[in-house]
Amino acid sequence: MNRYADFEGLRAQAVSLRREGLSRRQIRDRLHIHNNDILNRLLEGEPPPEWTKRPNAKDALRARARELRLQGLTYDQIQVELGCSKSSISLWVRDLPKPERRYTPEEQRALMREGLVHQHRARRSAYEAARRAAEAEIGTMSEQELLIAGVALYWAEGAKSKAYSRRERVIFVNSDPNVILIFLAWLQLVGVAEERISFRLMIHESADVHGVEQHWADLVGVSADRLKPTTLKRHNPLTTRKNTGETYRGCLVVDVAKSAELYHRIEGWWNGIVARSISRLR
Repeated sequence: MNRYADFEGLRAQAVSLRREGLSRRQIRDRLHIHNNDILNRLLEGEPPPEWTKRPNAKDALRARARELRLQGLTYDQIQVELGCSKSSISLWVRDLPKPERRYTPEEQRALMREGLVHQHRARRSAYEAARRAAEAEIGTMSEQELLIAGVALYWAEGAKSKAYSRRERVIFVNSDPNVILIFLAWLQLVGVAEERISFRLMIHESADVHGVEQHWADLVGVSADRLKPTTLKRHNPLTTRKNTGETYRGCLVVDVAKSAELYHRIEGWWNGIVARSISRLR
């Protein structure tokens, strides 16, 4: 420690070198000081030369944030403009005066509502464009593609035989009119005659049963008296179910007579789809 006995003299040398523009490393090597605590005390209060400072990537953002704040922008508006966090903006501009309110609280709420409406419209427009583009991608549908689509639909929504309950009959149930029409087109593709197809409605008793029967009959192109007796589900007045009102039309059951062989073909087609699809994963 005797080397540091003349602390003030050593400090004067260190400060002089610092003011000449030397870095800490250069001063350490020049004065042969290898104790960081001593070096810190010798240079206490002396700022580093500019050339030793590393550039801060956020300096430009900080300057721009202060400029925008002085223009009267809020933290939210600055965040949208610069894409940085509000906590950073707060640190950068907290010494600046708050901007005067441009709008009353009622006007601000109205502007927010208007902005939300515009966002919703833009989002819906983007979704609609995506739907149209996706629809165009389908193009013309081949018989093979319809075959695969129908098999997949049946395996998702149709009645399937179980090991504990063999039911080798083609029965398809759905509430979506388009799904029903696709399934009927598929039955026609695989050679099922119209006279083998029967229809039955399943619906809650609280619905307009006769009106709904006519709706489904019109959809599938048969007279209402060709529908088999409707299966009514008992209505519970305490229910919280959502499928009520004028748009509720129950489910249509499509039943194919003498369809055991067709059912086994469906199983085979499905097994083929599964095998080909899994092979693509390898």
